[in-house]
Amino acid sequence: MEHSVNNTIHVRSGEELDNEKLSIFLRNHIEGIPEGKLHIRQFGTGHSNLTYALKIEEWEAVLRRPPLGPVAPKAHDMEREFRILSALYPIFPAAPKPFVFSDDLQVVDSPFFVMERRHGTVLDTSFPAAVEPAEHLCKKISEQMVDLLVELHAIDYTKTPLAAMAKPEGFMKRQVEGWVGRFDRSKTEEIAGVRELTEWMAQNVPNSQRPAIIHYDFKLNNALFSEDFSRITGLFDWEMTTVGDPLADLGAAMSYWIEPDDPPLLKKGLGQEPVTVMRGFYTREEFMQRYAEKSGRDISEMHFYLTFAYFKLAVIIQQIYFRFKNGQTQDPRFAHFDQFVKSLIQHALMTAQKR
Repeated sequence: MEHSVNNTIHVRSGEELDNEKLSIFLRNHIEGIPEGKLHIRQFGTGHSNLTYALKIEEWEAVLRRPPLGPVAPKAHDMEREFRILSALYPIFPAAPKPFVFSDDLQVVDSPFFVMERRHGTVLDTSFPAAVEPAEHLCKKISEQMVDLLVELHAIDYTKTPLAAMAKPEGFMKRQVEGWVGRFDRSKTEEIAGVRELTEWMAQNVPNSQRPAIIHYDFKLNNALFSEDFSRITGLFDWEMTTVGDPLADLGAAMSYWIEPDDPPLLKKGLGQEPVTVMRGFYTREEFMQRYAEKSGRDISEMHFYLTFAYFKLAVIIQQIYFRFKNGQTQDPRFAHFDQFVKSLIQHALMTAQKR
C-alpha cells in the first residue's frame, strides 16, 4: 500500500465511501480531529484490499477495507490485521499506528480499520523522476530490505500478544495443505503440473526452524522509504502476518523479488517489471545469503520454501482470477491472470527440481 502523496487517485467508480457517515464515525472514535470537510482519495495500487487516504485540514489517516463482492473465508480479516498492528506498533518502528477498528456495516458496508498515514517514497516499477537509480543506491535499498526482515524475525513473539496466535508445530505442513485447498476451491480449469507440484510439496516439507513473527507479504512496494532512501519509514499490508517458519517469509519475499533473467510472465505478470531488475539490486541468492549471515539461520532448504512461495503466489492470483471469471470484479487488469497462474506453476516445478 502506497502512502506517498502522489500515489493517490480519485476514488474508483463503485468503490466510494459515504463521506458523511465516515466523517461522523471518525469524530466519535478518534481524538484530535479538527473541524472541516473530510477529503477521501484512494491508493491506486494493490490487487485485493481497498485502501483510502483520509484528510481533514492537516489531519491525515488511512482506511483499509476488504475488496467488494464475496471474499474467501478467513481472507481480508480487518480485525485481525488491526490486532497485529496494535501488538507490533510499540515494538517495531516500521509498523504504522492503528487508530480504530469497526465492524459497523452502517458506516462502510464492511469491517474496516483506520491507521496513521506515513509519508515517503514507495518503489514499485520505477524511481521518482528526480532520483538517479545508481548501483550503490539499489544495493543500499536491497540491504535495508534484508535487514528489516531480519529485525522482524528477531522479535521474541512469546513476549507479545501475538503469542496467542502461535501454533508453530506443523506450521509448514498446514501451510501446504491449506494453500492446496484454496487452490482447489478457486479452480477455473485443469492446469498442467499442479498435481505433480502439490505431491512434491507434501512429500518434501522440511523441519521448521525456531518460529518468528512473519509478515508473509514482504515485498518492496509494501515498504516506504525516506526521501533520501537512508531508512525504511513504514511497512504495510500486515493482513497475512502470523507466527510461523521465518523461512516461509523469506521465500514469499523472494517470490516477489524479480531478477532480470526471470521468465517474461514472472517479470510482467502484475504489470510493469519491478525496479529489482535494475543493476545494483541484490539477486535472490545475495538477498538470502545476507539474511542467513545476519539472522544466523540455516537456509539450506530454501529451494522448498521458494517452490512453495511460487505456488502460494499462483493461488493468490488464481483466487483473483476466479473472482474475475465469476463476474465478482470487472477490473481489466485481471483478465490475463490465468496465464500468469500457469507460468507460476511451471516456475515452481522448475524451482523444486533445482535443489
